[in-house]
Amino acid sequence: MLQEDEQTRHDEPPGPGLRTALEAILMVVDEPVAAITLAQVLERPRDQVITALRELSAEYTVTGRGFDLREVAGGWRFYTRDTCAPLVERFVRDGQQARLTQAALETLAVVAYRQPVSRARVAAIRGVNSDGVMRTLAARGLVEEAGSDPDSQAVLYRTTSYFLERLGLRDLDELPELAPFLPDDVEGLEDQR
Repeated sequence: MLQEDEQTRHDEPPGPGLRTALEAILMVVDEPVAAITLAQVLERPRDQVITALRELSAEYTVTGRGFDLREVAGGWRFYTRDTCAPLVERFVRDGQQARLTQAALETLAVVAYRQPVSRARVAAIRGVNSDGVMRTLAARGLVEEAGSDPDSQAVLYRTTSYFLERLGLRDLDELPELAPFLPDDVEGLEDQR
């Protein structure tokens, strides 16, 4: 067995191992990903990827992890283990009352002042990936999808009526002006990004 493991390591391309790479990719997906897609991205045989996915799924079950790797709707994705679902629901529900992080406030401000805006535009303005923060804001009902950009087909986001309600505003025109808070050369700053 040890010789097979050593042989597998020598045959693997440089970088993380197959199981590690699968975990990394599956950690960020929003919907199930087909094994063939994972095989293509990782440049591995489909059968090898399927075997690794099944091994990971079995390992998570045997070790009693709080998450599960399932094959659903023609693809693979992480899910909360059934026994942990009530805890996650309580956390999400209680989290609705929690204060927003600095990153969430920044992201919400970008959406409020630039709407409708894509995630990529929010990330460009903030200088960091904002996907997770956008999902949090959507889960809290503060932002929502507002169609798609006709050129790039990117999903656009806007604030919700709940956002206005929480801020005590009748409409977006009541948002304070940004000019007093911006540097003098704001156009130059945007051109540098």
